[in-house]
Amino acid sequence: MTSTVKDMLATYPADLGAIDRAKLTRCIEACIGCAQACTACADACLSEGMVGDLTKCIRTDMDCADICAATAAVLSRHTGYDANITRAILQACAMACKACGDECASHADTHEHCRVCAEACRSCEQACNELLGALG
Repeated sequence: MTSTVKDMLATYPADLGAIDRAKLTRCIEACIGCAQACTACADACLSEGMVGDLTKCIRTDMDCADICAATAAVLSRHTGYDANITRAILQACAMACKACGDECASHADTHEHCRVCAEACRSCEQACNELLGALG
């Protein structure tokens, strides 16, 4: 199965270096998916009757969505690559995903959108950590 992310990496005119393309592709896709899940979860939380009880979840969702979107963007740019920036944003993204995954998991029994979001966060956290490990 092909993906837009994989196709775009394949069309990059310069050498991407020694980076693991499969892990890079998975991480970008996980970040995009997590950003979408977190945005949708925050919106769903706003529609719940007890929205006041979900304030921390909404905030964590929004922070995680923004960080995941920024991470996907940084990972999609290769010209003038800076490994230190890549490592820092991957670490921040993994941390945000862990925090958001933990918060959403605490509401998962009551809110299905939080369960789905927690799964997306766990997947993205894992993808970020795997790419970090591959960077050396």
